[in-house]
Amino acid sequence: MQLVEKFQSYKKYFTEIIGLSVPLIVGNLGQTLIGATDVFIAAKHSTNTLAAISIANSIIFCILIMGMGLMSAISIQLSNLRGNRKPTKKFLFTVLNYSIVLAVIFCAICLMTVPLIPRMGFEPALVPMIKEYIFICAFSLFGMYLYQCLREFLLAYEIVQFPNLILLFALVLNYVLAYSLVFGIGPVPGLGVIGLALAAFIVRTLMGVVLLVYCFSLIKFKNPFDKNLIKQLLKIGYPIGIAMFLEFLGFNLITILVGREAGILAATHNICVTITSSAYVIPMSISAAIAIKVGFFNGAENLKEIRRYSLSGTSMSVLFMLFCSILLISVPEQLFGIFTDNAEILALGLPILHIAAFYLMFDGLQVSLSGILKGLKMTKIASLTLVAGYWLFGLPFGYMLAYHFKMSLRGFWIGLAVSFLAMCTLFLIVITRKFKQLKRVYSD
Repeated sequence: MQLVEKFQSYKKYFTEIIGLSVPLIVGNLGQTLIGATDVFIAAKHSTNTLAAISIANSIIFCILIMGMGLMSAISIQLSNLRGNRKPTKKFLFTVLNYSIVLAVIFCAICLMTVPLIPRMGFEPALVPMIKEYIFICAFSLFGMYLYQCLREFLLAYEIVQFPNLILLFALVLNYVLAYSLVFGIGPVPGLGVIGLALAAFIVRTLMGVVLLVYCFSLIKFKNPFDKNLIKQLLKIGYPIGIAMFLEFLGFNLITILVGREAGILAATHNICVTITSSAYVIPMSISAAIAIKVGFFNGAENLKEIRRYSLSGTSMSVLFMLFCSILLISVPEQLFGIFTDNAEILALGLPILHIAAFYLMFDGLQVSLSGILKGLKMTKIASLTLVAGYWLFGLPFGYMLAYHFKMSLRGFWIGLAVSFLAMCTLFLIVITRKFKQLKRVYSD
């Protein structure tokens, strides 16, 4: 009876988190499925094509994700200002210019990696494909960053429907373009890896331009770089950017290391990441909703609401990932079969999915706890915890298992499980202490 009453008292919070999360889930799932579409088409084309884009994307995403982290501060800062009843729409022009500067910087960094590819020890047959893919995709950052900065701006106002419609359109367009350009259509010959890169460039550019047209009437062409806002965005965003960089570097370093052993290991790792990322989209979206709600009530200095939104969102994330764990254990062959029927890849990948089934709940918990800290503007601590989880615990342990104990890819994934266990422990300690501190501050 008490449990039912407790649930009823939290019904409002579950409903609001779900209401804000669902559009975010649609948007994030759309982005994940665009990547999954590329994996699907590459796998159908050839194992070398899949291996090449797996390695190329591991390099590209390690670079571009830093800018994405810097832009994630937009929704956090603006939602805090809204909670404090301060004007925010005047900052749109600054946000746009901020994204352009970031795109120029990170596009240049991507291009600088191209001459280094032949020296990184990959199979000779893969090197030209990796170089071509990175070179073309580097220029897609302008459209990607434009879309992302506007999406973050609208997210601060809990406006997500139109950005999601763009993503759904992009998902369909990407599949049609990528398939046509990779395999050819009519008299037009297939372009293989180049076709995938061109499709990514076209789709990302269109996404940014369409959302810009949607927001154009809101732009006030004054004060192109608000110094105070830029300082806040960098202050909040750089720890998130560094943490996201190191998190993606952890996953993608595995791709690069095993890719040096054999292209098929990189391909297997990419498929496993694609499957688990599709599950991770839900708690990641819930985490963003938690950050927005906690940020609003942190600005309003209401600890009771902060706690209730935190508990509601976190419990939903963990329960969903429990369901996904059961799914991975029950039907791993069917999930892998969506992408490939290659017997060697299947044999390598199934043990990886069993390891993932063990850690998914902890992954859902850590990302939700991270959302709480972001809402409280404790991005440095959130970032340090992520870094510690991956680089002090998980990756060194995984590297030891992979090469000292000859476990290769399996060893790295066991290391990832250790990472998430460590992060959950550290996050819980930090949040417990912070809530005690806020109780004293808000009661004064």
